[in-house]
Amino acid sequence: MLRIILAALLIFAQFAQSNAQKLSTSKPWTYWWWMGSAVTKADITAQLEYFSKSGLGGVHIIPIYGVKGYEKAAIPFLGDQWLEVMEHTVREGGRLGLGVDMTTGTGWPFGGPNVTIASAAQGMTVVEGKPVVKPTEQKVKRAAPGGEGLVLDPFNANGMSQYLSRFDSAFSKASAKPRAMYNDSYEAYGANWTDDFAQQFQFRRKYDLLGKLILLSDSTGNPEATLVKIDYHQTLAELLLERYAKPWTAWSREHGFVTRYQAHGSPGNLLDLYEAADIPETESFGTSRFNIPGLRVDPDYSIDQFGTPNPLAMKFASSAANLSGKKLVSSETGTWLANHFKVSLSQIKPQIDELFTAGINHVFYHGTTYSPENEGFPGWLFYASTNFGKTSHFAEHFPLLNSYVEWCQKLLQDSKPDNDVLVYFPIHDLWATKAKSGGGVHLLEVHHVDRWLLDLPFGKLSERLWKEGYAFDFVSDLQLKKFNVGANGVLNSGNASYKTLVIPSATYLSEETLAELLRLANAGANIIFDQKLPSTVTGNARHDERQEAFDETLRRLSSVQNVKVSKNLYADMSNNGVVKEQLAEKGLTFIRKKSPNGLPLYFVANLGNTFQSGWVRIGKGETMSRNTPTRGESLLHTRTVGGREEIFLNLPPGESCFLEGAADGSDFPFVSGTSKEWELKGQWEVSFLNGKHSTPAPAKLTTLKSWTTLPDSAEYFSGKARYRIVFDLKGPLKQYADAGISLGDVREVASVKLNGKDLGTAWHIPFQLYAGHALKSKGNVLEIEVTNLSANYMRLRDQQQPDWKKFYDINIVDITYKKFDATRWQPMPSGLLGPVKLIY
Repeated sequence: MLRIILAALLIFAQFAQSNAQKLSTSKPWTYWWWMGSAVTKADITAQLEYFSKSGLGGVHIIPIYGVKGYEKAAIPFLGDQWLEVMEHTVREGGRLGLGVDMTTGTGWPFGGPNVTIASAAQGMTVVEGKPVVKPTEQKVKRAAPGGEGLVLDPFNANGMSQYLSRFDSAFSKASAKPRAMYNDSYEAYGANWTDDFAQQFQFRRKYDLLGKLILLSDSTGNPEATLVKIDYHQTLAELLLERYAKPWTAWSREHGFVTRYQAHGSPGNLLDLYEAADIPETESFGTSRFNIPGLRVDPDYSIDQFGTPNPLAMKFASSAANLSGKKLVSSETGTWLANHFKVSLSQIKPQIDELFTAGINHVFYHGTTYSPENEGFPGWLFYASTNFGKTSHFAEHFPLLNSYVEWCQKLLQDSKPDNDVLVYFPIHDLWATKAKSGGGVHLLEVHHVDRWLLDLPFGKLSERLWKEGYAFDFVSDLQLKKFNVGANGVLNSGNASYKTLVIPSATYLSEETLAELLRLANAGANIIFDQKLPSTVTGNARHDERQEAFDETLRRLSSVQNVKVSKNLYADMSNNGVVKEQLAEKGLTFIRKKSPNGLPLYFVANLGNTFQSGWVRIGKGETMSRNTPTRGESLLHTRTVGGREEIFLNLPPGESCFLEGAADGSDFPFVSGTSKEWELKGQWEVSFLNGKHSTPAPAKLTTLKSWTTLPDSAEYFSGKARYRIVFDLKGPLKQYADAGISLGDVREVASVKLNGKDLGTAWHIPFQLYAGHALKSKGNVLEIEVTNLSANYMRLRDQQQPDWKKFYDINIVDITYKKFDATRWQPMPSGLLGPVKLIY
């Protein structure tokens, strides 16, 4: 039995209208690239009005490289005219209920014309045991006019204050300011030194690095070399936090800005760096490999080159937020999901669902590009997809995605974290692993997490916990200091609490962290070491002497009753009250939180193909109700097994829902049995409506297939076509009261009417809609309007008018970073591919 509860889109409209101002962070925001900052107030207003109408909550201004032919229109960054258009944007955003953020610079990373050679990034290599220091000569990537220059030295004592002086001067004259300042991912390649690094190392590590430099190049696994390399990385991490992240966030707050910080790509401890900001921000780059039937992956996307998004990397940002009580956790979302002109809404949704399950609740689309209103299709485009702007092929249906994201983010932002397990991040073992391979600065990026996370015992443990259904956060050495212990050994940071602290199998540990563990253990905290205790104290200074003290403290720690070296981690966690959620066992992905009234709240996404429907125990058997953002609220079938309540969950691949704690159970009866279905067969009438290039002639089909197989240039058509079929029901009408309609394979969005009644728009897998209320026994008229991608039209456009590719710098490239050329593409399947079925 399939029961799909229809929620009128009016609910979304009323929700959005009544909460336009106070819930602007619930709505998704977007990156907004200003190409050459060649912007006008009139076009800014027009595009902001489109954003507001589409359901966005705000924009993030990023000035970048310019457009050929618009050189005279370019506005230098931070000049009087630039500040004027920025202020206009903020004021118009306020009028429309849109927030505005901006990068503290142009392109990325931080740098520009006021970065001198003395304050620019430096690289050090060891030659015959001595340091050879040179400027990296890296310049700001994708810089805008007025933002060109060298990349800032992130470890320099005075570099950040000197860099920000330019913004001090500019914003002292500004009458309207953005909400937030933003730092893009680190990407200061080769930067591993600063002027006083040797002195800072001596002060912090208590010995002279210069006498040990030769060990940085040692790849033999020499124990002393490993310790020196850990010390070297530790010093870089501390300088990055103290001289780059914290001064920038402090300056921003002093000037009334909040901060969004992408810490990944840096050599520091991501947890500490993310926590330094008001809004930690991760990045979803590329396309995941979800086993959702019908989900398309761009075949040009290279996993070897870019990797795939990984929820464990995302959890570094959300963990830092949870521990420090930050409400918002953001993500750069949809970066290079597929080639331009090839991304569908159905591809975007599961990537966002993955972000939600990893703790992200403030989505920033990547992104939209400012384009003059009089510019023809496709307008100005940033080189990296996805295009969420008004020239996108899904612009008409964009509000549907935004309504979904808003609904989800409202619940996620208003709830509190509810994770049982705190997993220590042994970054010293990470540095030691890199050290054994020959040294070098280890950058913790989001693109290839296999290079620094998944191959370590920490990563393997975290991956097991994720797949087995445990709710957990990560914690750093510094963050452990904020924890106290309450009743039953519960660890509390002041913002989040945990039943157990798990230390992954690790070799190295600092004496400071060991002392914190002993403090927590003596206070009653439940601490589990997975497989073994660490054996080696970090720090090369007086190592033998300190190792003896370390061993003694470790002995005292391991003798505490509530500390355990575990050979059966799951059993030991269970003894501490940790819950293993059955949702994961069923193949579902989830995040568990607490609603404002203290009841459990789960966001559940089916990102695989092992579950369709079935009985599931939630938590320890809590009573739940269901809230499906795309369809509304519904009751749940319940039963009691072994004294614990189970719910019957219908969640086909690609679907998602919220499960909320309920005060009492549902009396909704469960009827056993399986769903019935039958395919609608007959003659389909196909008529092409509006679109690009010539409109193909009408067609009649007895078998649904891609319209690109039809004659009359249909393979180049990008737009909308209507499919119509007339059918009679099989059997009495009453058995179809709860019937749904499954559209099968839709390329890409389908708006459906049945007997003149609007069933809604199916924009994501599984492309199902409730239909029972609109059916009749005889002569049912089903009309389905399908909109495809713009890729097929661009195959022709790139042959006839390739002049739209007129940008400086990287211009426009494909997903392999080669020159963009749509003429080589094969026609992409388009239209209603079916099969179309009634399910009842």
